[in-house]
Order: sequence, then C-alpha cells, then structure tokens
Amino acid sequence: MYNNEQTIALQKKTTEWLANVNASNISGIVKNNTEDLRNCLRFHEYRYYVQNDPLISDFEYDTLYKLLEHFEKENPGAVTTDSPTQRVGKGLIKDFPKTPHLVPMLSLENSYNADDLLDFDRKAREISGLHEIEYCVEPKFDGASISLVYEDDMLIRGVTRGDGEVGDEITLNVKQIRSVPLSAKFSEYGIEQIEIRGEVLMNKNNFKAYNDALIEEGIPPLANPRNAAAGSLRIKDTAEVSKRNLEAFLYHVSYDHATTAQPKTANAPQDPAEKPETHSGMLEMLWNLGFRSPKNEMKVFKGIDAVIKHVHDFEKVRDNLGYEIDGMVIKVNDLKLQDRLGMTSHHPRWAIAFKFKARQGTSKLLAVEFQVGRTGAVTPVAKIEPVQVGGVTVGSISIHNEAYIKEKDLMLGDTILIERSGDVIPQIVKSFPELRTSDEKKIEFPTLCPVCSSALYKPEEDAVWRCVSLTCPAQIAEGIIHFVSKDAMDIRSFGEANVRKFYEMGLLRSIPDIYSLPYDEIGKLDGFGEKSIIKLQQAIEDSKKQPLNRIIYALGIRYVGETTAKTLANAVDHLTDFAAFSEEQLMQLDDVGVKVAKTVYSFFHNADNLKLLQKLEELGVQLKNEKKGTVTDGNLSGLTFLFTGTLSQLKRSDAEALVERNGGKILGAVSSRLNYLVAGESAGSKLEKAKKIPAIHVISEEEFIKMLPSSK
Repeated sequence: MYNNEQTIALQKKTTEWLANVNASNISGIVKNNTEDLRNCLRFHEYRYYVQNDPLISDFEYDTLYKLLEHFEKENPGAVTTDSPTQRVGKGLIKDFPKTPHLVPMLSLENSYNADDLLDFDRKAREISGLHEIEYCVEPKFDGASISLVYEDDMLIRGVTRGDGEVGDEITLNVKQIRSVPLSAKFSEYGIEQIEIRGEVLMNKNNFKAYNDALIEEGIPPLANPRNAAAGSLRIKDTAEVSKRNLEAFLYHVSYDHATTAQPKTANAPQDPAEKPETHSGMLEMLWNLGFRSPKNEMKVFKGIDAVIKHVHDFEKVRDNLGYEIDGMVIKVNDLKLQDRLGMTSHHPRWAIAFKFKARQGTSKLLAVEFQVGRTGAVTPVAKIEPVQVGGVTVGSISIHNEAYIKEKDLMLGDTILIERSGDVIPQIVKSFPELRTSDEKKIEFPTLCPVCSSALYKPEEDAVWRCVSLTCPAQIAEGIIHFVSKDAMDIRSFGEANVRKFYEMGLLRSIPDIYSLPYDEIGKLDGFGEKSIIKLQQAIEDSKKQPLNRIIYALGIRYVGETTAKTLANAVDHLTDFAAFSEEQLMQLDDVGVKVAKTVYSFFHNADNLKLLQKLEELGVQLKNEKKGTVTDGNLSGLTFLFTGTLSQLKRSDAEALVERNGGKILGAVSSRLNYLVAGESAGSKLEKAKKIPAIHVISEEEFIKMLPSSK
C-alpha cells in the first residue's frame, strides 16, 4: 500500500508531529493540517495491524491519536467518517438488523484426501476443456466469516455470514477491527461498489492474553479463538469488542460495480488501473489497498500435483502460524475461468477446501460428573486422563446426554479415542471394548438433580434429562432474569445486570425475593439513588397486577411461549388449578400437544414450584384470572389465527391483540384447528405447511385488516 518513498515521508511527518505535540499553538497546527495527521495515524495502523511491523511505539501512536481526538471533540464539524477516531462506537448497539448479501455466501466443497483433489481437478478440466489449470492455494482460516461492502471508497456495511443469503449487520463492531480500512481507494480501479468476503480471527497470542486477564478477574476463560472471534462480533458493547484485538483476513471479491463513466475534462482523473484477472492478483490488489489479505500466505501452482504436495507440506507446519487454520483452500486462479465453471446451489465449482486431519489421541475414562445448566439440562462431563491432542491438554469432555453414552458404549475405566474436531472441540470418537479387563463399571445416570436433589424429568421424545425445580440454585439467576424481562413480568428497572449483582450479594436467591428486596441496603450501592430506588419499587409493585398469561410465561416452563401461556391462562380461574389437571386434560386445550402437556403437568406437580407460587401470592402477586375485557361475541369470535413473516403495517403483538380484542384466538403452530394464516414478507415453513392443509385460509396483512370492524 505504501512504497518506500511514501513510508519515509510519512515517518518524517510523524516525527514532526511528535516534536510539536507540546507546542503552544498546537490547536492551530492541527486545524491547518488535520488530514495530514489522520494520514499519519492511518499509516501506523497499517504498519501495526496489517504488516505487523510497527515503526513507532504504542505510546507515541496513542499520543497522536489523543491529539486528533481532542481536536475533533473541540471541532465536531471537522470530523470525517473515515477518521481513525471513528472506529470507536458510542454506547451500546440496540440490535443487529438482518441484511441480505449482495451475492449469496455459499459453502465450500470439502475434501479430506488427495483423491478428492484429483477428482475436483478432473471435473474442472473437463468443463473448461483445458489440459492443465493454474490454482491459487491459501490457508483456510478458522474464524467467523464476514462480508464487507464499500461504496464510493467508504466502508458502509459489515455483515455476518448468517444463512448465506441474509446475515446480521455488525458494521460498528467491524469498525473495531483495526486491520479493516474505513476507506480504500477502489475508485482507482474504477470500482464504485464492492463486496469483499473474509474471516475474523483472534490470533493465538491475543487469545491467551485476553483469557489470562479474564482468569485474573475471576471470570471463566473463553473456549477457543474461533468461538471467541464469532462471539465478539455479536457483542453489543463496541468498547468490549475493541478490547479483544480481533483481526480480519479478506480473501475474496464477490461483487463489484464499475463507476459510472463521466465525460473527460481537463481536470479529470487519470484512467483507472486495470482490475486483476486472477485470484492471486485480486489478493495483491486488496493488500495494496490496505487490507490484510493472505497475499503472503498464498501460493500459485500449475497443475493439481504441485497443489497436493503443498497442502501436505503445509499441514506439517500449521502450528507455527500465529492463528488457527483447519485446512487449505484451493481456487482456480483465472477469474474468467471461475465464471465459466460457475456454481452449484451449494458451492462454487472453482474452489475446494482441503481439510487437515483431526488431531487424535487415546486416554482413559476415569469418572463422569453431572452438571446442571441454566435451563435445568443435566449434562454429563467425562473426566479423563489428561492427554495432549493437537497441542492442547484435554482433561474434560462433554458427553452430551444419556443416549450418547449408550451410543458410544462408554464405561468407567474404558480406553477411549479422543479427537479435537476442527482442532477445537474435544470429542470421544469411540471406546475400545476389546481392551476391557472386567474392572470397568457402568455409567449410572442420576434420577435426582445433582444440585438440589429434585426428581429429574425427560419426555420420551427428548434426549436430555432436566431439573424442573424453580428453586434449583443452578437455575435461579437465569430464571429470575427471564421472569423480570420485558415480555414476561416487564419490570422495567430490573435488568440482567441488576439481577446478577443482587444474586451475587445474596439479596436475591429466588423469584419471590423480588417482592421483598431490602431497598435500604440497595440504596447504599453505587448507581442507586433515591429516584432509581423509587422507580424500581414502583415497577416491581406494578408487576403484581400483570395478567395471568404473563405470569405463566414468566415462570419459564419449557415449551410454553407467549401464545401457549394465553391458552393456559384462559383455562383456569386460579394458576394453581393446574395442579389438578391430568396430561390428557391439558391436551384438550387448543395448541397444547404432548410435549407441552408433559412439561406443564411436571411443573405443577412439583411441590417446590407450588410452594413458590403460594409465596408469590402471599407477597401480592395476582394469580387469579380475572378475565377482564374478554370478548366472546366479536366479529372474529370462534376463529383462530396465526401470523408468520414480517408485517409492514402492524407489530406482531398488536395484530395478535386485535384478534383477541375481537373475539378470536391466536394459535402457536399450524394445525387443522387453524382458520387463518396471515402471511407477511419472508414467510417460511409455516406458510409451506399451511398450504398443505385445505381448511386453512392463507391471507395477507391487508386482507386481515379488512376483517377488523374499524375497516368496514
């Protein structure tokens, strides 16, 4: 990106800026040379984050950065969108809107041996008619896929892979990745709009340093670099994303649109540079524009035999890299030939991934511990003799559930084969029954919760045993967070952070504790003034009057969503009436199938749960169904509705409320009991299922609105 002459000039400018930092007229110097200062900072970002070869110290960079930051705060009109200071997001991201890719992100065909590569080459030569094909080979980065869109040289959008067609827009988080330029001179190549694909990574050193810091603070470390990178992209606090020191390799141009031709004038810019005609040339172009492309990691070969030798050689040195890879990607180098080869519905015909062998090792299964998760799921964890697998010491492995134990034929004392699938997640491949000595013991799955000793529950069709007690310490904090959430009891001033804080302090140990909080003690905490305490008290008091369906949903009964909660609420006069219902009686209710009936029955036949409900009622929470304002003779009376897809005129919750206000019912799934399916944009599987049931009327949002009395 920068030639020797530019490098020398920018370093000289940097020295001048550092010499002038304490000058009395520094504000005036910055004002007259703002873009010059920005260019110096961009240059040093490139040297540090792309070339990994800084020319100044971190302190010197920070000094110049703060100088620019101070000036821009004093002169907000002087800020540009691609200024180095604009990477840092302000506040929290509210959500990640779904955004379509300009071109679908297809998967790659995978290969695991030389025969697969020979077959790939044979097909490519047959379609192209060529005797020999030139290939570009680069590492298959083990991170999180992203798509970047630049328009008029400016970064306008960053999107996750999603389902390949649509992903989550994460632009603010992408801007925290210093190896991603906020602007790039694509216009020099005559490109007005471009979409680039790449992979976000956390290198091994940064991953270790970040985990060490977490451990020091008493926070559980992250599992692995790949998951750390993927999880970081969906963090809503951009400052936290910035702390993780993510990197991005950009390796593919999926779409580009040429600049609209303009009449030549005396001052017109010079003719654009020619766009590359090869994949390797495209990687060079991205590198020259300031992107961290795999230019230095890629190799170009004539013929598949040289490719096969290279990927096998590279597998031997993979651990020497500073980041995780799980294979190599082989691409036809000629871009026009790529277009001729085309795509299947799943993958391009011009590229294939050669996956490295998974790392394996043998060990002994010593014991099994049973852990209870936040939803009550009981997960067995195998404790094994520590073994090195792919450079990592493995001592514990999740063995998922009871069925998995039987499927793998595992016994305590077994010799087992371990594999780090994708070089990350340890798995037990199999046991070796032929090595048993008769000293092995059967793994006994518990019938009582390992934490609270309540009876465990598992529907026949489910693979997981669960503890359904609301008083189980392993589930309490998560259960309270759900209970106070917006769609449940809607206690507005009682967010997740406060729940966790109060729980850790011992002020909140069960759901009923919400209604007997020691406000005097809370008032002594930082951030809890008199007004915030009054606001919290009022929100908690108001929640006592929430309708019964919200309370049912707030209890977090498995499979019971908001719609099913309304069905259940309408079936009783008092919440504890469900203690007298059988599973068969529950299944008589609209939209209650076998799974829901079993979990509801189990919940209301648990003595601890009934005690909890009694305590809530004693504290003033309304458990009676007053059925106020119930409409039985509206013009939608006796009709059932279900909404799917995106509505353009109404919110989903408002549309459902209109149905109930006019005497109709909302169902939670497509079934023969459904009268109307209201299909918005991007309707999916529910629409397809409804089309197969003749009795269901599929209508649009406009047709639904016309059914309402106010529309007539």
